Amino acid sequence: MKRSIIFIAVLILLATLGGGLGYFHFVVKPGMIKRFILQAPPPPASVAVAVAEIETWAPRLPAIGTFRAVQEIDIAPQIGGAVVSVRVESGEDVEKGAPLFEIDNTVEQADLKNNLAVLKNAELALERQRQLILRGNTAKANFDSAEAARDSAAAAAERVRAIIAQKMLTAPFAGRVGIRKLDLGQYVSPGTSLITLQQLDPIFVDFPIPEKSLDVLKPGQAIEVEVDAYPGQIFHGVIKTVDARIAQDSRNVLVRGQIDNKKRQLRSGMFADVNVIAGAPQKVVTLPRTAVTYSLYGDSVFVVKPFAPDTGGAQAAPANEDAVMKVERRVVRTGDTREDRVAIVEGVEPGETIVSEGQLKLQSGARVRIDPAARLEPPVVRPKE
Repeated sequence: MKRSIIFIAVLILLATLGGGLGYFHFVVKPGMIKRFILQAPPPPASVAVAVAEIETWAPRLPAIGTFRAVQEIDIAPQIGGAVVSVRVESGEDVEKGAPLFEIDNTVEQADLKNNLAVLKNAELALERQRQLILRGNTAKANFDSAEAARDSAAAAAERVRAIIAQKMLTAPFAGRVGIRKLDLGQYVSPGTSLITLQQLDPIFVDFPIPEKSLDVLKPGQAIEVEVDAYPGQIFHGVIKTVDARIAQDSRNVLVRGQIDNKKRQLRSGMFADVNVIAGAPQKVVTLPRTAVTYSLYGDSVFVVKPFAPDTGGAQAAPANEDAVMKVERRVVRTGDTREDRVAIVEGVEPGETIVSEGQLKLQSGARVRIDPAARLEPPVVRPKE
C-alpha cells in the first residue's frame, strides 16, 4: 500500500513536470521569441545618396509655345482659268518673284493685241489733230476728244496687261513651298489655294507667360527652345515682341520670340519647350530630382545623419558605405528644374548628404546603409513633365 502511494506520487510529479515543460516549450517560449522579434529593430534599408551641390543657374521662365513662320500665305489666283504651266515642285525653296503657276491667258492676249491696235490708231488720230491745231485748221475740242480717246485706249491695253500679269502667279517673297494641291490642266476658281509659301529663316515662336512676370520680359532678351524632333538640341533666340494686352481668360501675355533657322530644321506649327533667360546667373543648391518626395502636404527630402546608439558616451560611427546611418525627414522648398536636377531654395545646406534613391519606405529616424548599387540608371530619354 505504501509503495502504491509513492508510485502514484511519482507519476503525478512527472506529469506535472512534463506539463510544465510542454507549456514552456509550446506557449512561453514562442511568446518570448515573438516579443524579441518585435522589439528588435528592423534591418537598415539600402539607399543611394547624393551630396547637395552649389551650381550657377540663370533664372528661367518656362513656357510652352508654337512655331510660326515669319511670313506664311496660300498662293491663290485672283482670276479663274485652266492651269497651263506648273513651275514649282512640292517642298522647293524659291526666290522672290519666281514664277509658280501660269493660268491660260490666250483670250487676254488676243484682247491685248486688239487694244494695242486701237491705241495705235488713237495715237495717230491725236497726232493729226495736233498738227491741225498748230496750223489753226481745227477746233480745240477736236484735239481734246482725240487725246481722251488715246488715253482710253491706253488704259484698256494696260487693264488687259494687268489681267495677264495676274494669271502668272509668282512668289511675293523668298521661302519654301508646301505640297502642291493641283495638277497641270486643272481648272481653278478665284481664291482657290494652290500651294503654301512660308518664310522659315528666321522663324517666330509664340508662347504665353503669366502676367506676374511681365516686368522681366523685354525685347532682345535671350530665350532657349527645345523641340521633340531634335532631342538634346537647344535653339537660341531672342524676344522679338511682347503683346500689348493681357488675355482676360488666362491672364497671360503673349510673347513672340525669333530664332535663326538657316538649316530649316524648325517648321511652322511645331511644339516648342521655351525657357526665357530672366536674369543674371545665380548660385543655387541643387539635388537630383529623385531625391525630392512630392506630396500634397509639402515637398521633403531625407537627410542622412550618423547613427549614435546608446553606447555609454561612445562616438557615432563615421559616414561610409559600411556604417549604419539614420535619416531625418526635412521639408524643403524647390525652385527651377534643369534636366535631372532641381534647385532647393530652402531646407538643405550645401554639402549635406541626401537620400537620392530608396526612400519610398523610409520614415524619419529609420536606419539606413549606403549602397551604391541601389542607384537607378536614368532613362536615355526622360519623359516629359
